[in-house]
Amino acid sequence: MNRIFSGMQPTGNLHLGNYLGAVRNWVAMQHDYECFFCMVDMHAITMPQDPAELRRSTREVAAAYIASGIDPDVCSIFHQSALGGEHAELTWILSSLTPLGWLNRMTQFKEKAGKKRENAGLALYSYPVLMAADILLYHATHVPVGEDQKQHLELARDIAGAFNRHYDIEFFPLPEPQILGEATRVMSLRDGSSKMSKSDPSDQSRINLTDDADTIAQKIKRAKTDPELLPDDPAALDGRPEAANLVGIYAALSDQTAAQVLADFAGKGFGQFKPALSDLAVSVLSPISENMRRLLNDPAELDRIIGGSAERARSVAAPILHKTKDIVGFLQV
Repeated sequence: MNRIFSGMQPTGNLHLGNYLGAVRNWVAMQHDYECFFCMVDMHAITMPQDPAELRRSTREVAAAYIASGIDPDVCSIFHQSALGGEHAELTWILSSLTPLGWLNRMTQFKEKAGKKRENAGLALYSYPVLMAADILLYHATHVPVGEDQKQHLELARDIAGAFNRHYDIEFFPLPEPQILGEATRVMSLRDGSSKMSKSDPSDQSRINLTDDADTIAQKIKRAKTDPELLPDDPAALDGRPEAANLVGIYAALSDQTAAQVLADFAGKGFGQFKPALSDLAVSVLSPISENMRRLLNDPAELDRIIGGSAERARSVAAPILHKTKDIVGFLQV
């Protein structure tokens, strides 16, 4: 069976965009691949984090995975730092084969460091090597990635190839991007030109997976729209980013195309469309938020699940790291 590795940073509330863009797809693939779904807390500390908040967010992301339908009896759901030694060791080994020129091409470092590049931490700069180690430590064959991570996956493939060539051995597979059809790109409820984001200061800009039914309905009711009626052709939504966003959300939640949604709502205004979208969103998301609250109210049981998954992940990672160290020439006694 092919193997999947993917993860999310435990930094702030997971939202509808995370669910539609990633987690829902992971649920769909869990029985077709051997899956490792990680809370990448080591990546999170490449930017300043409050320790207590990081622990809380790590549990929340794990609860979101499980509440959304990822089965911990089928998949490994674990926090990266539980295998921090393994991830860090492989990162160091791979760093020895990663030219600075490759890292200098990574656009995410430039975006996150901004004008303070000279004061940025080394971890932020070498983040893509840790991501490569995350993937290669499990010999993942496929990685579901968003647009913003494609460059990092290409680097992981380059690093795997460099290792194999340097030691003249076909050891690390070259992980393939996992494409799951048309990507669901969810935008802010307050600005249709910006992605829905954890970091947006306005909580009204996103639907959090922890929001209850009333909160979801209120956020959709207040979502920015325009005064025009809905058209019968998706192409007519060009130049109407807020309208296109809400139609896209409806389409994703109902497993339809935008054209199918518009066939039902053409000629209608948002006074009719928003209540329908609210009902749909509540029906899909409320069970997730309720299950998350149940899981988070029993942190000991949640920790037991995560801990068991970490041991399962270690049973795969440890022999791969051991063989890597043997290939490199490290003495293991």
